[in-house]
Amino acid sequence: MAALGALVKKAWSVRRFVVLLCAPLALVPILLSLPPKEGRCLYVILLMALYWCTEALPLAVTALLPIVLFPFLGILPSNKVCPQYFLDTNFLFLSGLIMASAIEEWNLHRRIALRVLMLVGVQPARLILGMMLTTSFLSMWLSNTASTAMMLPIANAILKSLFGEKDTSKDMNRENEENQASLQQNKLYTVPTEMQFLASTEENKDLAEEKELSSDVLSDLKKEEEYKTNIWKGFLISIPYAASIGGTATLTGTAPNLILLGQLKSYFPECDVVNFGSWFMFAFPLMLIFLLMGWLWISILYGGINLRGWKTKKSNIRVDAEARAKEVIKEDYQKLGPTKFAEQAIFFFFCMFAIMLFSRDPKFIPGWASLFAPGFISDAVTGITIVIILFFFPSQKPSFRWWFDLKAPNTETQPLLTWRKAQETVPWNIILLLGGGFAMAKGCEESGLSVWIGGRLHPLEGVPPPVAVILITVVIALFTEFASNTATIIIFLPVLAELAIRLKVNPLYLMIPGTIGCSYAFMLPVSTPPNSIAFSSGHLMVKDMARTGLLMNLMGVLLLSLAMNTWAKSIFQLGTFPAWANIHAENATSLVTAVENVTLSALNKI
Repeated sequence: MAALGALVKKAWSVRRFVVLLCAPLALVPILLSLPPKEGRCLYVILLMALYWCTEALPLAVTALLPIVLFPFLGILPSNKVCPQYFLDTNFLFLSGLIMASAIEEWNLHRRIALRVLMLVGVQPARLILGMMLTTSFLSMWLSNTASTAMMLPIANAILKSLFGEKDTSKDMNRENEENQASLQQNKLYTVPTEMQFLASTEENKDLAEEKELSSDVLSDLKKEEEYKTNIWKGFLISIPYAASIGGTATLTGTAPNLILLGQLKSYFPECDVVNFGSWFMFAFPLMLIFLLMGWLWISILYGGINLRGWKTKKSNIRVDAEARAKEVIKEDYQKLGPTKFAEQAIFFFFCMFAIMLFSRDPKFIPGWASLFAPGFISDAVTGITIVIILFFFPSQKPSFRWWFDLKAPNTETQPLLTWRKAQETVPWNIILLLGGGFAMAKGCEESGLSVWIGGRLHPLEGVPPPVAVILITVVIALFTEFASNTATIIIFLPVLAELAIRLKVNPLYLMIPGTIGCSYAFMLPVSTPPNSIAFSSGHLMVKDMARTGLLMNLMGVLLLSLAMNTWAKSIFQLGTFPAWANIHAENATSLVTAVENVTLSALNKI
C-alpha cells in the first residue's frame, strides 16, 4: 500500500508538471487566430482556467498570474492590474472573515448550534432540520467549510448516542454475519436492535421457540440496520448541503457572491442596485424555501420521515436512544459553561454588523448612508468599521473602579480578537482569488474580449430569457461539480454579461442565476470542500451523494428560476433594460465598430 501511495503521488506530480509546461504551448494557436489584444487576453484566461480546473498550481497562485502576464503581453499596465486585488469588495469580504474569526475564537457558533438543537428536539427528522437550519445560518456568516467542519463532530456525537459504537451482541446466524460484514466494510456503525436485545434475554427458552423466533429476529434486524444506516447518512449529507445553500443568503456568505458584486462594478460602474440589503431580501427567502424542500427530500429519502408509519409506535430502544441523544446535546451545552462577557460582546457586534450592512441602503426606504455624501459610504466601510472595534474592545467586563483605584495593577486586557489570531484563521488566499477574478474581468473589458465574445453569441439571441435562466443555471451547476465554484463564476460572468446585452435584458437577470448556480453543487464529493469533508467521514458513498444531489440540483434550478421571475424582478428592477447597461452597450457597439475598421484596414493592406 505504501508503494502504491508513493506511485500515485509521483503520477500526480508528473501530471502537474506536464500541465504546467504543456498548457501554455497548447494554447498558443489562440494567440494567432484572434485579433492581437483579444487573443492575448483569451490566452491568459484559458491558461488560468486550465490551471484552476487541474489545480496544477494552488488556486491563489494562479490568481496572481494577471499581475505578471497582463503587463508582459500588453493587455493592461500593472498600475491598473494590481489595484483590482484590493477593491472595496475585497475589504467587505475581509470584514466578514474577521468577524467569523472572532465568533470562532469564543465558541459562540457552537453555543448557537447546540441551543438550536436543544430547541428542535431529538427525533431524527427534527434533528436533521435543526442541523440544516443551524449550518445554513452559520454559513451565512462563516465560510461553508468552517460551518461544515464545526457541525460534523456535533452530528457524530449525537449519532453515536442514538446508535452506539459497535454491535456487542453475538451474531444470530451466518446471514447476520454477512450483513454485519457488509456494514463494517462500508464503515457504518452497528448497534443491537430491540429484537436482538429480547432474544439475548430469552436464552433459557427451549430450542423450538428460538427457531420459531429466528426468522422474525432476522427480519427486524435487517429493518433496524437499514433504518440506522439511512438516518446516519441523512444526518451527514444534510450538513454540507445546508452549508452550500446557506452561503447564498448573504453577499459575504460565499466568494462567488462577492465576485458578482466586483465584476458588476467593473463592467457596469453605474449599477448600484446590488448591495448587502437588496441581496439579502432576494436570497434569504430563496434559501429558506430551498432549505425546507431539501430537508423534506433528505428526510423522506433516508427514513427521517416515514410516510407509511405516522401512527407506528416507537420501540423502547429508539425512545431510550433519543433520550441519550438529548442528554448528549445538553451535556455539550453545559460544558460551555455560563455565557461569558466576550460571547455577549461578540454577539452584540455581530448583530450590529448584520443590521448596519442591511440598513445602509435597503432601497425600499432611505438607509443611514443617506446622511452622508452620496457614494462615499459602501458596505466595505460599514464592515471594516465594526471589525476594527473587535481589536480593542476588552474581552472581560471592564471595572470602572480600576480608573479610580491608584493601587490597582496595570494589567493589559485581552481584546475580543488579536491580530495574531486573525492572521492564523483568516483564509487570505481567498482574498487573492477574488482579486484574480476582478483582474481577469478588467482585462476582458479593457482588451475588448468581452465584446468579441458577445459578437459570437448571435445564435442565442432568439432564446427566451426565462429559458436562458434555466439553461445557464443548469450548465453552471454541472460545470461547478468538477471545478471550483470561484473559478467557475470568474470564467462565466463576462460571458453572461455580454449575453444579456445581446438579449436586451437586465444583465442581473442572467448574472445572478449564474452566481447562485455555482453554489448548487451537490452530486459529487469533489464538488465543494463541505462535500469532501462529509464524504471523508467514511459513512457516505459516491452513489449516495449522486442520488440525493441530483434532485437537489433540479430543485435548486427550478426554485432559482421561480425567484428570478417573481420577487427578484421588483427588488432588482429586472423588467426593464437599465440605463447603466445601455451605456455599456453603446460603448461596446462603438468598440466593435473600431475593431472591425482595424481588421478591414489590415486586410486591405494584405
